[in-house]
Amino acid sequence: MSIDNIIQEAVSRAVKELYGVDTPAGEVVLQATRREFEGNLTVVVFPWVKAARRAPEQVAAAIGEWLVANEPAVKGFNAVKGFLNIVVEPRAWNGVLAAIAADPSYGFTEAGADAPLVMVEYSSPNTNKPLHLGHVRNNLLGYSLAQILAACGNRVVKTNIVNDRGIHICKSMLAWQKWAGGATPESRGVKGDHLIGDCYVDFDRHFKAEVKELMDKGMTEDQAKEASPLMAEAREMLRRWEDGDPEVRALWERMNGWVYAGFDDTYRRMGVDFDKIYYESQTYLEGKAKVLEGLDKGLLYRRDDGSVWADLTAEGLDHKLLLRADGTSVYMTQDIGTAKMRYDDYPIDRMIYVVGNEQNYHFQVLSLLLDRLGFSWGKDLVHFSYGMVELPTGKMKSREGTVVDADDLMASMVADARRVSDEMGKIQGLTDEEKDAVAEIVGLGALKYFLLKVDPRKNMMFNPAESIDFNGNTGPFIQYTYARMRSVLRRAAEAGHTAGDYSAAVPCEREIALIQRLADFPSTVAEAGRSFSPALIANYAYDLVKEYNQFYHDCPILRETDPALLSLRLTLTEVTARTVAAAMGLLGISVPERM
Repeated sequence: MSIDNIIQEAVSRAVKELYGVDTPAGEVVLQATRREFEGNLTVVVFPWVKAARRAPEQVAAAIGEWLVANEPAVKGFNAVKGFLNIVVEPRAWNGVLAAIAADPSYGFTEAGADAPLVMVEYSSPNTNKPLHLGHVRNNLLGYSLAQILAACGNRVVKTNIVNDRGIHICKSMLAWQKWAGGATPESRGVKGDHLIGDCYVDFDRHFKAEVKELMDKGMTEDQAKEASPLMAEAREMLRRWEDGDPEVRALWERMNGWVYAGFDDTYRRMGVDFDKIYYESQTYLEGKAKVLEGLDKGLLYRRDDGSVWADLTAEGLDHKLLLRADGTSVYMTQDIGTAKMRYDDYPIDRMIYVVGNEQNYHFQVLSLLLDRLGFSWGKDLVHFSYGMVELPTGKMKSREGTVVDADDLMASMVADARRVSDEMGKIQGLTDEEKDAVAEIVGLGALKYFLLKVDPRKNMMFNPAESIDFNGNTGPFIQYTYARMRSVLRRAAEAGHTAGDYSAAVPCEREIALIQRLADFPSTVAEAGRSFSPALIANYAYDLVKEYNQFYHDCPILRETDPALLSLRLTLTEVTARTVAAAMGLLGISVPERM
C-alpha cells in the first residue's frame, strides 16, 4: 500500500472517530506539501469543518494529533488554517521504494481482454510530397498518445489514412510526365517521396507562370487560374483516374509505390509505426455508399442539382455538402467511408483523430454525421486538436518547396547532436560507431522531446539550437542524467556493491523527495491518458531527473560506508533510471546507456 493510501485511510478513521463523519478513503484530498512548510503530504480539512463545528485550524490540529497517536507512518504535523501538513516517518518511505522496485511494470496498467478498444489515427500524409515538420509533430503526438493510452490499460490500434487520390496527386503525376524525363528514385539517387515532391513543386512553378502570362493578356487572377491549360490537363487526368483508365492507374500505382517506400524509411527513423493503414482510394467509395444509404433513409437530402447534403441546423451548424452534383465525393465523405471500414474491421469503443486545430469544424461535423449514420462511437469521437509548429522564418508552403523536410530535419538534428557532444566532451572514450549511435539517440530525442514537452493544444516555435542543449528542460539533459545513473550502477557493480536490505536506513530529505517524485509516476500516466497530454509525461521526466541530480549532488553513493544507506541509494538510482526510461519510452524516446 502506498503512503498516500495509508494516510487517506488513517484520516478516514480519524474523522469518523473524532466527528462521526463517514468519509471514504478515496475522497480524502491529498497534495504535496508546499516547500515553505514542513511536511510531506497535506490534507485539506475543509470538508469536515461544518460537522466538527470548529475553526479549520482546530480541525486540522485535532486530526493531526490523532494521526500521531494512532498511525505509525505519521511522525508529526503542523496546521496552517484548513491545511494539515503531515510529516511522514522517514523509514516508512523505504517501504514505498521497495514496493516500486518490486514492480517491473510500475506505473503501467495491463489491458485485459475486455479493456476498451481505442483507435488512434495519426500521420494522414498526401502522396504528392514528403513528410515535413508539421507531420513530425503529428506523428510524435499520435504515437505517444497511443503509448500512453496503452499504459493506462486500453487496447490500442494505431492507424493511418493515406490521401492517395485527388487533384493534388494528379498534379505531381502530370509534372513527372512532362518534366522529369523518366526519372526514378534510383536514377536520381533520392527517396521516392522526395522525387514526387519535387514534381509537385515543378507543377506549381509552371502553373504560376501560365497564370501570370494569362493575366498579362488581361484576365483576372481567378479567370487565369480557371483557363490554365496545365490545370485543365490535371483535371482531365483526375477524370481518367476516376474512370479507371489503365494507363493513368498504372502510373499512379508506380509513383505511389515510390512514395510509400520513402514514407516507410521516414517512419522507421522517426520511430513510429501503425497497426493498420487505410487509403483514401479505397475508402471514398465506401463513404459514397454510406451517404446514399443515409439519403434513402431520409437522414440526408438531395438538392435540385443532384448534390447530397446534411442539414445540421438543428445542431446549431449549417448545411454540409457530402456529394457534389456530378456524384463525386468530398473529404467528409471519405472520412465517413474510412470510419465504416474501421468499424467493420474493429469493435471500436473510442476513436481519436490526431489532426491540427485548423480542422476543428470538420470533426465537429463528422461527429454529428457518424452518429446520425449509426456509428455508436460517433458522438463521442475525439478530435485531438493540436497547434501548429511555427518557424522563425514563417509558415511552411509545400507548393513553393519551402517546407522543413522531415528527413533533412532528422539528419540535421543527429549531426548537431554529434557536433555538440564532441565539443562538450560528452562522448569521450567511445568508438566512432558508438558515437554515431549515441548521436542518433540524442539528436532524435532532442527533436521529439522539444515537440512533445509543449501543451499539444498550443502553437509552438521550433528552435533546433534550443532543443539540443544539454542543460534545462531538454531531451539531451534527461538522456545525459539517465546515462549518469547507468554509469553509477556499472561502477557500483565493478566495485562489488549490490543493493541489499535498506529497511534500517533513515532516508534524508533529498532521498524522501526523490521517492515521492517516483511515487507520482502512476498518477501522472493516468492523468496524461485522461487529458491526452504527452506533455505531462515529458515534464514529469524532467522534474524527476532534476530531483535525482539534487540527490546525486547531496548524497554520496559509491563513497557511502553505511551498508543500509548504500543499498538505499543504489536502489533509488536503479528505480529512477528505470522510471526515466519508461517515461521517455511513452514519448517514443530512447535513452543511451553511455554518454
